Amino acid sequence: MPTGSEARGERPDEGLPAARRLRATGLFAEAYDQNRCQRGRYMLLWLRRGPDAALRLGVVTSRKVGDAVARVKARRRMRELFRRRRSQMHGAFDVVLIARASLPDAPWAELVQDFQKLAARAGLLASGTGQGI
Repeated sequence: MPTGSEARGERPDEGLPAARRLRATGLFAEAYDQNRCQRGRYMLLWLRRGPDAALRLGVVTSRKVGDAVARVKARRRMRELFRRRRSQMHGAFDVVLIARASLPDAPWAELVQDFQKLAARAGLLASGTGQGI
């Protein structure tokens, strides 16, 4: 049964303010140290568990992805994937997405499918969520 804004017919909050992002290097290192990784065609998804974990997002794009323009495009696309799907996720985790070199030029539909598979394998998606973003 829907509650809150969903019961009133409003869309869930899909914003991604600074409080919902990982920025501290130590938090990224914790995610890598916990070794909870799912590998996809266009990105890697790392999970970080901790007392302050709250479905926050961290994105990483190395120079292997391309020049500065390609890296920014990759970061924007990963943030958008997460932002649109966050309301359907659950769990006390932070998420780190790492772009592969093929991500900036990938079709949007394939990125969506890849992200959904990774999130489902990681156990982030609530049961009964739809396929579209």
